[in-house]
Amino acid sequence: MFKKILIANRGEIACRIARTCQRLGVAVAGVHSSADADALHVKTIGESIEIGGATASDSYLRIDAVIAAAKASNAQAIHPGFGFLAENATFARAVEGAGLVFIGPTPEVIERLGDKASAKNEAEAANVPIVPGSKTPTEDAAEIARIVQDVGLPVMLKAAAGGGGKGMRAVSSFDGLVGEIEAAMREAKNSFGYAGLIVEKLIEHGRHIEVQIVGDGKGNVIHLFERECSLQRRHQKIIEEAPAANLPAALRDKIAADAVRLGKQLNYRGVGTVEFILRGETYYFLEVNPRLQVEHPVTEMITGIDIVELMLRIAAGEGLPVAQKDVTCSGHAVEARICAEDPVNDFLPCTGDIVYVRFPADGVRVETGIESGSTVTPYYDSMLAKLIAYAETRDEALDKLDRALDETSIFGITTNLKFLKRLIALPATRSATFYTRLIDEQMKELLDKGTDTDTEALALGAYYWMIRQRQPAVNGPWQSLATTGWQMSAGGEGLSPIPILHLETDKASAGIRFAPLKPDDTMIVGINDEQLPVKLIPISDERFTAIIGGRREVVRIYQADQTIFVHDHRGVHTLKAIPYLSYISASVATSGELRAPMMGMILKVNVSVGDKVKAGDVAAILESMKMELRIVSEVDGVVRAVDCRPGETVERNAVVVVVEPEQQL
Repeated sequence: MFKKILIANRGEIACRIARTCQRLGVAVAGVHSSADADALHVKTIGESIEIGGATASDSYLRIDAVIAAAKASNAQAIHPGFGFLAENATFARAVEGAGLVFIGPTPEVIERLGDKASAKNEAEAANVPIVPGSKTPTEDAAEIARIVQDVGLPVMLKAAAGGGGKGMRAVSSFDGLVGEIEAAMREAKNSFGYAGLIVEKLIEHGRHIEVQIVGDGKGNVIHLFERECSLQRRHQKIIEEAPAANLPAALRDKIAADAVRLGKQLNYRGVGTVEFILRGETYYFLEVNPRLQVEHPVTEMITGIDIVELMLRIAAGEGLPVAQKDVTCSGHAVEARICAEDPVNDFLPCTGDIVYVRFPADGVRVETGIESGSTVTPYYDSMLAKLIAYAETRDEALDKLDRALDETSIFGITTNLKFLKRLIALPATRSATFYTRLIDEQMKELLDKGTDTDTEALALGAYYWMIRQRQPAVNGPWQSLATTGWQMSAGGEGLSPIPILHLETDKASAGIRFAPLKPDDTMIVGINDEQLPVKLIPISDERFTAIIGGRREVVRIYQADQTIFVHDHRGVHTLKAIPYLSYISASVATSGELRAPMMGMILKVNVSVGDKVKAGDVAAILESMKMELRIVSEVDGVVRAVDCRPGETVERNAVVVVVEPEQQL
């Protein structure tokens, strides 16, 4: 076994690899960008070397810097994790050329699988069924359009050089085809350094089934059963589980056998995932991911096998430590990916400071790269954490995951926690009758528009604020509630005649009045014209039993400066608290200022000063967290200023283009 390795990645996967290394007694070193100097993975690993600037291209994708860090730290091998350089044959070859061990497949195998076209050829040679479509990637947009015509709609455009949903577009109409091709090629180029696409027939209402394989590089290949990854959005997996539900045993064995046969043909070394699209009992090969997968924990839970340990032992020359007959499947595991994104706002990635994080203390496996105080930047993927629930049955695992999502609080940025809960509760999820486009088709049912003002959340936040205001902080605000004794001129129920506090949410604002604390620590809180009896009983940390009227529930409340976060059964409510006398209301007139929805890099500017634009026209394209965001004009008018240029990083809310509205001309 190695004495020391370098982990060439960041976030939760770097922390997860380090954990196995530490258990095996293998020393670890890490790398980080300038933006990640204070990241959790740096603290977890202990020894970490800064390898460049904030963007991935300036740091985590720099082959020379990563290898130099490995040598500087006296590492014998490099584990690439997933993403970044994990599927880069040039990197794997450079690692070996530097006298180090690449913990993964050989460079030759990565090349054979590195683009989807050559992978299809490998599958076809192994007598594994492939999806109809092109076999040779091209960067010629006109040629891609011709191939789409030949294959026939619907089709899937795929970045030949990568995976993870990047550079993929489902096309069901020839209208807008050129734009879809250009967008897919741009995303492919930005994510993988190569814009080439292949075109495949889109298998509608298909399931995404993948098989985990492991090989020793000497012809011995086994499988660790399959995973179900059909719950996807924008071709990126959200919920994964193992084993796949409602999959006949004979079909499971056939798919697994195909995956193993392909692995043996490749003389596969290390771990890899063979992915298939399944409809009914007909399936086709999609691709091979020659690396560790994001969803590998569900396989570990049902087999009891540490997949990272397998990678290390195989790379160290110890061979396969387990035979196929020894691999068993027990119980069911489900994983949910928690991401920094706003589902209601078209899943716009969210950046900013995480002021408070709490994950379930027990009962589920938590993989994360964040902690309270972490900063989410626009430079990397939006995934914050994974929750993995295991139980004897699938229903029990889903129930356990649902409870774990309830017990997870992330304050300071918007996440998809509530969306995940709705997705788990969807009848098609519960019955395992899902398919890859289910989320897109049932988005209305999955999104909570949240148009109603949540009076109860306002009342809880108000009670919390008042107690903190009136109590000395020496022993905590809940040490001696009965001594508050504030005096107010009382109206009905003893409420103060004027508001004491102003609370704002993104949906509403309210003047808050308070009545004196009663002997049982209940307080009447006035929310505009409503009155609610409220009581908070501390449990631990920021957890309370909330009593509102006759109803009880456990909530989590946390205050940072003027912001109060309330996490109840409806989700997270962010309240801005302003003493009423300091509150000044203001209205903001609409204008033609086009602002960046979040921090990111300008990819393209479509307008110039003097151009006439219509409402809905795309003025600029912004990239953040590997996603393209279109900045559109909301008015008809004339461009008066362009305050951005391609390649420039802009802050959230920065004005990038100014359009003078038509009515002002």
